[in-house]
Amino acid sequence: MDLRALPALGDNYIWALVDAQGRVLVVDPGEPDPVLALLEGEGLSLAGILLTHHHHDHIGGAAALRQRWPELPVFGPADERITVGHASMAEGDRVRIADWSFDVLEIPGHTLTHIAFAGEGVVFCGDTLFSLGCGRLFEGTPTQMLASLDKLVALPGSSRVCCGHEYTINNGQFARVVEPGNPALARRIQEAQAMRDRGNPTVPSSLAEELQTNPFLRVDAPGVLASLSAHLGRPPIDRVDAFAQLRLWKDGFVA
Repeated sequence: MDLRALPALGDNYIWALVDAQGRVLVVDPGEPDPVLALLEGEGLSLAGILLTHHHHDHIGGAAALRQRWPELPVFGPADERITVGHASMAEGDRVRIADWSFDVLEIPGHTLTHIAFAGEGVVFCGDTLFSLGCGRLFEGTPTQMLASLDKLVALPGSSRVCCGHEYTINNGQFARVVEPGNPALARRIQEAQAMRDRGNPTVPSSLAEELQTNPFLRVDAPGVLASLSAHLGRPPIDRVDAFAQLRLWKDGFVA
């Protein structure tokens, strides 16, 4: 299985899975052109589309692709803001396209209807979990977002984290302030910078790597709690408060 990160819209990624038969599954096509360039450039066929949430930079190209292939299967959350015709998925559903199979997880926080697709050794998590970070809480609560992240990290550690944006370097600047004594984080930042210097994506990472380096998955870690307590001038009330305050700190962070 060939996993591709197709750059789009500045810092987005459209994910593409390519099988040995030349079939392609795309995830969160924010614009159609990168998908069409892949298909036409390599003589591949589009097998289906997965959508994680309603934001335009994740669904903006789906209608054009569906217009070109009217019978194309499209799967996404139950959300009337997604106007392209699609099958609405919920927690516990399973998506099957060609020879691929994915379990659907409801992961509210960034948006209330955000979902993830887990299977084939990957998790397509949209804007919920990023490399070294997590999404902003545009619609959900800290309690919801923390529960969603807990749900994602319960997946196998080898799962490749296929997130929606190239944010690793920016997230790493904040993570280093929060947990400066984390050697795994220092290595990850160094590796990520080398990847970007070569013009390569820094994703996917693995869930195991994120558990070692991502401060939003480490709200119970002593180093994170110490930095957060110093920042707040008080210890967090509980892990939900720790996550909420960490997210607020990141929202106002300037490198």
